[in-house]
Amino acid sequence: MADKNAPLIPEQGWHCLNLFYRIDFAQWQLLTSDEQRTAKIALSEIVQEIRATEKTQLLTLSVVTPKADIAFMLITPDLHAANSFEKRLNLSLGAGVLEPVYSYLSLTEESEYTTTAEQYAETLTREQNLKPGTPEFDTAMKAFAERMAHYREERVYPTLPDWPVVCFYNMSKRRGDQRNWYALPFDQRRKLMGGHAKVGREFSGKVKQLITGSTGLDDAEWGVTLFARDTFQIKKIVYEMRFDPVSAEYADFGEFFVGIQLPLDELFRRLQL
Repeated sequence: MADKNAPLIPEQGWHCLNLFYRIDFAQWQLLTSDEQRTAKIALSEIVQEIRATEKTQLLTLSVVTPKADIAFMLITPDLHAANSFEKRLNLSLGAGVLEPVYSYLSLTEESEYTTTAEQYAETLTREQNLKPGTPEFDTAMKAFAERMAHYREERVYPTLPDWPVVCFYNMSKRRGDQRNWYALPFDQRRKLMGGHAKVGREFSGKVKQLITGSTGLDDAEWGVTLFARDTFQIKKIVYEMRFDPVSAEYADFGEFFVGIQLPLDELFRRLQL
């Protein structure tokens, strides 16, 4: 008989859970001072346990609007672990204290529109007049292979940055009568995404993006997490992207959530717990 608790690890990528909660302060005030202290210790221990789990990362966020109070961003390979951690976080401050207001499940993934070695070789030949088999061509191809290996690792098996401002939203490509992304030929979609990526590269060093796939896993097709050191860069990159045809003509966006990465002791003070 199969082990029902055997790890559920995807063929490629890690599970990503974005969890947003509102604190029921009336319920919290019903706890004694000792019970509140015990609850905060319990949450701290769960966070430490999650962060000590292999290939697992957890961010703790204070949400900057009344849409939610506290948020967690969890990345881990095993779906059982993701599910267990999520249930324990729900109850970490005591029954009824954390009210889920929004959640999102997705998988880290590599873009299907990534430039291939063959395409890059054609670019070298066409635009730089480098001929296959020459030392210059071979050096350029080697550098490209190294860049792409790093890119794939960061997309599929990312290390979440400690930048303070974190923005999360979901998005889908339109499938309407007038604009249907999936009715476009692949080469046209790849060309459009190339222009979209060019806009993103203009924010290198200012914004880090993690795009995770959620087709069949949640209500939209992608989860987008933006990391920055100030809110201006978040606002600017989303604004600039709106003018790109991929966003202007084919994208639908979900609700936006903005949080600040904080250590737990400061998070408890910020939330007045």
